[in-house]
Amino acid sequence: MMLQPKHLFLTLGLAGLATAATAQTSPNSLYKPRDIKRAYAKGTRADDGRPGPKYWQNRARYDITVQAAPPARDIRGRETITYVNNSPDSLKSLVFRIIQNIHQPGVAREGDTGADYLTTGVSIDSFSVAGQPRPTNWPGSATAKTVALPRALAPHDSVKLQVAWHFPISKQSGREGELDPTTYFLAYFYPRVAVYDDYAGWDRLPFLDSKEFYNDFNDYTLRVQAPANYIVWATGTLQNPKQVLQPAVAKRLAKSMTSDEIVRLATPADLAAKRITNQAATNTWVWTAKDITDVTFALSDHYNWDAASVVVDPATKRRASVQAAYKDDAQDFHSSVKFSQNALGWFSRNWPGVPYPFPKMTVVQGFADMEYPMMVNDSPEEDLKFAQLVQDHEIAHTYFPFYMGINESRYAFMDEGWATTFELLIGRAENGNEAAEDFYRKFRVVRYINDPSTTEDLPIITPSSELKAGYGNNSYGKASLSYLALKDMLGDELFKKSLHAYMDRWHGKHPIPWDYFNSMSSASGQDLTWFFQNWFFTNNYIDLALTKADKTAQGTAITVQNVGGFAVPVDLKVTYADGSTETVHRTPEIWQADQKQTVITLPGTKAVRSVAFDHGLYLDYDKKNDQLTVQ
Repeated sequence: MMLQPKHLFLTLGLAGLATAATAQTSPNSLYKPRDIKRAYAKGTRADDGRPGPKYWQNRARYDITVQAAPPARDIRGRETITYVNNSPDSLKSLVFRIIQNIHQPGVAREGDTGADYLTTGVSIDSFSVAGQPRPTNWPGSATAKTVALPRALAPHDSVKLQVAWHFPISKQSGREGELDPTTYFLAYFYPRVAVYDDYAGWDRLPFLDSKEFYNDFNDYTLRVQAPANYIVWATGTLQNPKQVLQPAVAKRLAKSMTSDEIVRLATPADLAAKRITNQAATNTWVWTAKDITDVTFALSDHYNWDAASVVVDPATKRRASVQAAYKDDAQDFHSSVKFSQNALGWFSRNWPGVPYPFPKMTVVQGFADMEYPMMVNDSPEEDLKFAQLVQDHEIAHTYFPFYMGINESRYAFMDEGWATTFELLIGRAENGNEAAEDFYRKFRVVRYINDPSTTEDLPIITPSSELKAGYGNNSYGKASLSYLALKDMLGDELFKKSLHAYMDRWHGKHPIPWDYFNSMSSASGQDLTWFFQNWFFTNNYIDLALTKADKTAQGTAITVQNVGGFAVPVDLKVTYADGSTETVHRTPEIWQADQKQTVITLPGTKAVRSVAFDHGLYLDYDKKNDQLTVQ
């Protein structure tokens, strides 16, 4: 999710306690909570950062049929779930995620909401297990319901579940809801089995409408029944374009799959003239997606529909479809397909440098600035460059959390920090270093570094579910700065090699922070424990001080004190007696031996008049000691 100035989380209170820790010397010495220690002891995760020999994860097949007929707000669905228990445990019950219940009056939320946000939530109309009818009054918290099974689900066995349900879509739209009376964006619209994992068991964390999600990798068939003259966009590959679209439109859609040029598939005028969809009273749009963590869809009777494609794997020439759905007066969305082509191609070739793994990306004009697999729900922006940046950020989430099944509810920095980093890196390519870095500083660093609140300096490892104030900085800016600092220290080649090893090992699985820490160390061939301890397990912040300059036989020795404690790069702007200047760079490795103080020796070829920090992205809390005159 993109944090915009108008959408910044309010600081609502204190969250948790944390203790600063001292530097460690081996990967096994990083603090691990007891549940994480237990997973390592069981052999599901390995100390070298790989999945352990006993790693497992559960999965399911979902066959979902959902009905939506705007302006009626009643959403009705039914699904068959084949749930596979790959764990070593017998499961006497399942936990279902009913995220739509966040709209119910009285349900816990982290922020206020308007009357149009509230609904009655989800009603379970029928439920059966292996063909046997079961109770529909599921106990538990609003968004995590516990469902007893008639018999325990044994290890390596499966069970077939059937659920019918309905709910009213909310008028107030955010991550999902009514975009306008005849345009809906449906996310987390179906009951799904929660994650059961090797370290925490059932994921029962309540959804509070601020943090994000944690899902298994599943296979989906999604059928959306919608009236004629409504276009449906969804996660996955459309299986029946010739049945739901008129021949000319189906032909244009097929053409767009290999076209670099934007193909206009539909306009509001086309829809009003009934030239787009099959003219049956109801069309059933069928989509499939495999090994993916979620599905969403949108529908409208008056949105533009643009499409093209882009090569995402130069080795195989594989293309991905890029599509956009939007109101005609949203000027920035007329460039949305172009933005997607650029983003998918750039991310695939550069950072992270992994070919875009899905067949499609669709960006829908909405309100949320929110990512879903193969789908983005973005608000319109007047500034075209900012609109592109927001879209870049959401598309970057393809890799974290969708290529890798991140537990965003507990460890949001494992996806938001990376999306923020890739947002900067692609921004440099799109807008130049100066503009991209200026935006990053203003948007990701300034507010944090100038706020000395206790909550802003909680360790990044603090579970996201325990954070209110401090959530944004821990998840986005601070985490991103740590990734950029490591990139600087290792160098691009080794950093990318190590990042790819981590991604390859955990693609399609559920990594946790210790898997990242250990994997980067093992893949780089360096013990990076001190670095991860410094950035993730302490109350550090960014504050350097120039304390003294000494003339030595080797040159001028500049003492730099690390007041805030973070292992950041150091850039010194040196002014010589002859008026010339240069910038001396040191990577964060300079802090490995002593994280409190270091000495940078400037060669004695020229007399030094003064030195000053050039902080770049790593803005300093106390600027009074950022310059030093050399006597």
